[in-house]
Amino acid sequence: MAERLYRDDPNWVAPLRSDLATVFSDENPFFRHAEIQLFVARRGKRDVGRIAAILDRGHNAFHHEQTSFFGFFESENDPEVAGLLFDAAALWGRERKMRVLRGPVNPSLNDEAGLLVDGFGSPPLFMMTYNPSYYVTLLEGAGFRKAKDLLAYWFDVAPTPLARFERMSERVRRQEPDVVVRTISKRSLAADLPKIREVYNTAWEKNWGFVPMTDEEMEFMAHRLKPLLDKDFAFLAEHRHADGTLEPVAFMMSMPDYNRAIAPAKGRLLPFGWLKFLLAKRKIRALRVVTLGIKREWRMRGVSAIMFGAGLRAALKRGFTGVEVSWLLEDNELVIRSVKIWGGRLYKTYRIYEREIETAVSLS
Repeated sequence: MAERLYRDDPNWVAPLRSDLATVFSDENPFFRHAEIQLFVARRGKRDVGRIAAILDRGHNAFHHEQTSFFGFFESENDPEVAGLLFDAAALWGRERKMRVLRGPVNPSLNDEAGLLVDGFGSPPLFMMTYNPSYYVTLLEGAGFRKAKDLLAYWFDVAPTPLARFERMSERVRRQEPDVVVRTISKRSLAADLPKIREVYNTAWEKNWGFVPMTDEEMEFMAHRLKPLLDKDFAFLAEHRHADGTLEPVAFMMSMPDYNRAIAPAKGRLLPFGWLKFLLAKRKIRALRVVTLGIKREWRMRGVSAIMFGAGLRAALKRGFTGVEVSWLLEDNELVIRSVKIWGGRLYKTYRIYEREIETAVSLS
């Protein structure tokens, strides 16, 4: 159905079917604390919409909420179809004693999340969502209101910022001589995962919507991303204590915009999709900063400048021309201020919506 909806949209990138199958599989540890129900809307013999209703018990336990989620939403430009899908998801949540329906998340905030509401003029970067502009009208017409905006900033890769980062990095190294920043490779990833998880679960603990990742979830995500990991753009910062032990304090992972290579495959890597992927991969010129985590006591101490500087140096060397930093919570003022100082400009906005479940009507 999605292929038909986006047939004339040059910016849409079909997701890899193999990866979607992995997300929905029983092997996904997310479903050890969550459940999902899929709904499809049909008119005659044609599918005209779809939605997934999601209950994440981990989220509700961590935030003391009674919230269900929706995701993987697609619909024709028809308020009746969209309304029936949202009501189906809401009623499913109400049967489970939930009070709020929130989304879109695919299937959680640790994966793809948010509805694109501004910045429709270019394709999405790797692991970012995309949708027609009329989806905003469909959601708001169905009673959804903004819960939180997720922001994407763009940098042009140029030598000038690098000189500034180099100066900052040298100053930080003098001030923090016991901090070691190194790359994360495919070979070191398994050993580094516990350190990454420690930083992730500590750094994001107070963030809106955050749910700690289990060991199994972190390993599952790493398994999905390991074939695409680029050591030039993945960094771990550690503090060497007096006894010689190393404590992880920050990490940053950027990835080339593999959507540029995925698009020609049209969602299928077999039988010839891999060849199209490899040929298009050579043309990638954009990066996405997927995640940046710094333990609270290490913020404002310049560790991020070392990682950004190293990443920018590699980007220039390899011919990249632009970097997207995404996504950032709209009220993450500390990081947004830094991004603006570094020359980033807001160019896309994604929105998480919610509505009270009591507004759902019976479908019987």
